[in-house]
Amino acid sequence: MTSVAAAVESFFVARAPRKDSPHTTAAYRRDLAAVAAIVAEQLGRAPVVSDLSAPVLRAAFAVFAADRAAASVGRAWSVWRTFCEFLVAEELLPGNPMSGVARPRRPERVPKPLQGDGTPEELLAAVAAGARRARDPWPERDLAVLAVLLLTGVRSAELLALRVSSLSGRSGERRLAVAGKGGRFRYVPVEEPLDVLLSGYLASRRSRLGARSVVPGAPLFVAGSGAGLTRSQLRYLVEQCYRYAGVRDRVQRGALVHALRHTFATRLAEDGASITEIARLLGHASVVTSEWYIASTAVAQREAARANRTYRVVAQLSADAGGRRAEG
Repeated sequence: MTSVAAAVESFFVARAPRKDSPHTTAAYRRDLAAVAAIVAEQLGRAPVVSDLSAPVLRAAFAVFAADRAAASVGRAWSVWRTFCEFLVAEELLPGNPMSGVARPRRPERVPKPLQGDGTPEELLAAVAAGARRARDPWPERDLAVLAVLLLTGVRSAELLALRVSSLSGRSGERRLAVAGKGGRFRYVPVEEPLDVLLSGYLASRRSRLGARSVVPGAPLFVAGSGAGLTRSQLRYLVEQCYRYAGVRDRVQRGALVHALRHTFATRLAEDGASITEIARLLGHASVVTSEWYIASTAVAQREAARANRTYRVVAQLSADAGGRRAEG
């Protein structure tokens, strides 16, 4: 009989050609190990694959879910469903037992852009003016980071992975080559104002750190030392820019750097971009993921409501009432 531990290793061997990121593989291993440990505790021994029935996994997930958030339970459920699909394909299980295990309901996703119509512009203007205080101020770098996040919608990890050579193309056709989730590359347009701003930042970097700091393979965004920005440094930089620009209270809870991506996507939707365009610019694998930006702006619903014939009557009544007030 095949042990669950051995089956897990075979599962990862089978997934190797997918080239999952180390983070994805580590997360899969944690979820598989956590639930398998509960199964082992309930059985009183190391489980084998044939032990993985719907009742056994149902009981294990009940324990697993007791002190974890719905999102964590949902992720583990998906991992185990994929693992059991592999076991079915290998003819180690007759069917997928996860169909008998309840999955948490997904919470409705709501975008968390910066609040206030003019907040992005206020933020950029304040940072450009040197509002952020630091031991070694670098407003050109700070402004370039914020502008790229607001004008391209890249994720934190994508921004940190950018290289100097990621910016390419002829004048008027500049673009950023972005390495997205799952190894998917996309090109994000860079219009002239952002190109000029990035050129100014790289010129300031050359002055500060020398010409070797801007070789093609170097990180596009660096700390004062010249080393590529880390995730924590990026979060700190953005949070400090919010604070010194006086807009920290307009950042919704649970969003920080990602608020800039949400602002980018929400503005696209408000300005009439199609769901396909939004999905491509954001690097979503499916347009379904992009639907919530469209839904949050209610553009289609507003247009439908505006077409209501009764609005013409209400408009006439409003005009008549205004005329009577003016006469009085």
